[in-house]
Amino acid sequence: MNNAMRERYSLAQVCWLISLSLYLSGCSDIGEDVVPKEGVIYCSEGNPLTFNPQLDTSGTTSDASAHQIYDRLINFDPLSGLIVPGLASSWLVSDDGLTYTFQLRRGVRFHDTPYFTPTRTFNADDVLFSINRWRLPEHPFHNVSGGEYPYFSSLGLRDVIVDVKRINGYRIELILKQPDSSFLANLATDFAVLLSAEYAQSLGPEEKEKLDRYPIGTGPFKFHKYRKDRFIRYAKHNDYWQHDLAPEKLIYDITPSSSQRLAKLMTGECDAIAFPAHSELDTIRERADLRLDEKPGLNVGFWAFNTSKPPFNNPKVRRALAMAIDKNTLIEAVYFGSAVNARGLLPESSWAYQADLNDINYNPVLARQLLNESGIKEGFTMNIWAMPVQRAYNPDARKMAELMQNYLSQVGITVNIVSYEWTAFRERLKQGLHDSVLIGWSADNGDPDNFYRPLLTCSAIDSGTNRAMWCSEQYDSFIDQALKYTETSQRNQYYRMANQLIAEQVPLVPIAHAYRYRAHRKELQGLIINPFGAIRFGDVQKQ
Repeated sequence: MNNAMRERYSLAQVCWLISLSLYLSGCSDIGEDVVPKEGVIYCSEGNPLTFNPQLDTSGTTSDASAHQIYDRLINFDPLSGLIVPGLASSWLVSDDGLTYTFQLRRGVRFHDTPYFTPTRTFNADDVLFSINRWRLPEHPFHNVSGGEYPYFSSLGLRDVIVDVKRINGYRIELILKQPDSSFLANLATDFAVLLSAEYAQSLGPEEKEKLDRYPIGTGPFKFHKYRKDRFIRYAKHNDYWQHDLAPEKLIYDITPSSSQRLAKLMTGECDAIAFPAHSELDTIRERADLRLDEKPGLNVGFWAFNTSKPPFNNPKVRRALAMAIDKNTLIEAVYFGSAVNARGLLPESSWAYQADLNDINYNPVLARQLLNESGIKEGFTMNIWAMPVQRAYNPDARKMAELMQNYLSQVGITVNIVSYEWTAFRERLKQGLHDSVLIGWSADNGDPDNFYRPLLTCSAIDSGTNRAMWCSEQYDSFIDQALKYTETSQRNQYYRMANQLIAEQVPLVPIAHAYRYRAHRKELQGLIINPFGAIRFGDVQKQ
């Protein structure tokens, strides 16, 4: 199908979906009542795994909870990228870099819902409960909801923190084993949310999982109702400590199809949509009633090999497979000019970006030669797992896998493309059932450690973020050493050595750093792209 035919098909499909959306709008089931003008409807791409981002690194979970329901001690300002106060109004770091003292805000109210009525405001007990839950295996809530905290585990933060002390009701100390120049940045991420200790203590032994399914936080919205594959409903937290800007109601209309999300946006059934397809961007730009925001993304899309399985445990085989694909063609066909070639894990906007990294060039002849040397005969069969959801770092993994399938067939490799529903997909990945996978990572903060540690360290295998299942003590040593210094030039020396090791071992193939896009109706004001994680609706107003 040529480009002109594809564009006509896409427009025809959108027009049909608009007609269908108008027909179905009279019987929409996203809520019990009509959403008022001050309410906002967001067409999201999928279901959250949980309503506690401590338990999951998926963007779908973070989008549904991190900035709607909860707050953190400190935050990233999405405009400046600086760390700013959150529920901690100020903080001090000791000269030796081992003690962090946080002064907490007074009078911050938790959500009052039909399932919980707080009797006190936020205090130090909530911070100790929230951190110790994921830090201490013996904590009474540690094993609740699966007992896995992938972000913190991938960073090894459990081992970094020696103690969390309550100085008084509104002051706490965090004591570290060794200096960690990324520590504040990690406390500002989507995953470092603060829970209600009082709510947790009110739950009986058989009710503990309610903490993560019926959430209580201090954020701008309180949870109301969730129906899988259909909707999430939130109500405004009228006692929000920071401001009174949030809309009265917020609804997530769960709509997996990108073209159907666009149709709902065009008819006004949704005020904003997740992950518009790249083929739809021009249609959005041409509409006077719509707005398309875009900015460079702190992300990387990659092809990871399961290095725990033969023959993918052989670096020569991994290099051969990398040489067999033409990355430039993949980027052109999948990203439509909205991404740049990734030479390494870090995008150009990172202070640790290494411009002189050598890329693996497309060379099918040499690829076949390396495969022969490794004993891989023509006709060898492998699988490529393709994400079933869209992400900025890979908007169409299935299409990319199909293109790679063709390239690999030219060097005698037969490829089966594998996919599952998103939750099952991620669970099977963690079990190591894949040969290789097309996936990626969006940074939660601007520190380079946020790429290097979750994606490739040994501790990140068990947490499920190291999709290559590659473990190198030498690599881990480089990453650990980098955190002992505050000067970027000193840290960069270790990241260069880590990059060299990645280039030699090829546990994964960086493919693209993509732009991030968000589409919404023009009457929605204050919705900006958050470069450091999940979407934020607390500051949004509908004109």
